[in-house]
Formats: sequence, structure tokens, C-alpha cells
Amino acid sequence: MAPIRAIVLLASLILSAGCPALAQGPGPGGSSTYSSDDLLSAGHRFFGTVSRDLAQLIEQASSRWGQPNGYILGEEASGAITVGLRYGEGVLYTRNAGDRKIYWQGPTLGFDVGGDGARTMMLVYNLRSMDDVYNRFIGISGSAYFVGGLGMTALTWSGIVVVPIRSGVGVRLGANIGYLKFTPSSTWNPF
Repeated sequence: MAPIRAIVLLASLILSAGCPALAQGPGPGGSSTYSSDDLLSAGHRFFGTVSRDLAQLIEQASSRWGQPNGYILGEEASGAITVGLRYGEGVLYTRNAGDRKIYWQGPTLGFDVGGDGARTMMLVYNLRSMDDVYNRFIGISGSAYFVGGLGMTALTWSGIVVVPIRSGVGVRLGANIGYLKFTPSSTWNPF
């Protein structure tokens, strides 16, 4: 799906809210977290040829935060000229609480210029319930690529850490501070 098409879908799709489900506790096989091998397998299927770089980023995240108990696969588009916006959609996967369609959007502010579309894998750590993801996660990010690139940032809120790993296409240069707001339905309002 093209990133521009993903933005159009954000405006037209509405997801009905589900019941809260616990994201902690053992799932199939007795584990509530995802190992590096689980994440690499999902990442290889999703990203394709960026295997070695993806493996390095997942290992960096695992060494810092451990094993995530959820992850999101999706697509997003963003652009900035000092002030920027990011919109995305995907699916949140957990071992024992099932899968849930999820949307995200957010503003940025910084020394940042350019635009990009990205396939995104977000590792989610310390998720207590599925509804805990519907918040604003704050972080600092930077990008420097022309045509394509792969990068990782970390966002946090109330002990939950979300680590987006993006494989982007576009032209982007700069650093910014901002947040991602996760919602159960699409919205154009980044605030």
C-alpha cells in the first residue's frame, strides 16, 4: 500500500472500539513476550530486504529494554518544514490479547525539513492492557536520508516504551521533538 493511499485510508476507515484486553500474562506456549527471533521473522516478512540492519536495530532495542510484549506493523507518511506531522495505521500484535487495528498521528517541532513514507515496526514494552496504548508517547528523533533509510527512535509514557523502527523512502534531514498519539479510529487531528 502506498503511503499516500494510507493517508487517504486514515480519513475513511473507522474502527469500532473493542473490549479492553490484558496484554500481560502468558500466551500460547507460556510466554507473553516476543523473542528477537520472533521479531526478526515478522520484520523479514514485513520489510523484505533490510534484514541485516533490521537485526541490528532489534538487537539494540532488546539489549536496552528486553523483550517486548507487543509490536505494531504498519505504514506511515510524514512531512516537515520546522513543524511537521506524521500519520500512520497498522495492527498491534500481542501474544495473549489478540490483534487490534491501530492508528497514530502526531506533531513534531525542530530543525527538520523533508517528507517521507515508511513501513514501520514498533516494538511495545511494558504494555499492561491493550487500552494503555491509546495515549501520547513523547520522544526525540532525527533523520538524514535521501531516497531511503532505516532508523529507530524511542517514545515513552507512564512506563510504557514504544520503539518505532522505520524503513523510509523520501528526502528527510533534521532532528525534532514530538509525540505520537495512538487511537482506535482514524483522525486528522494530530493533537
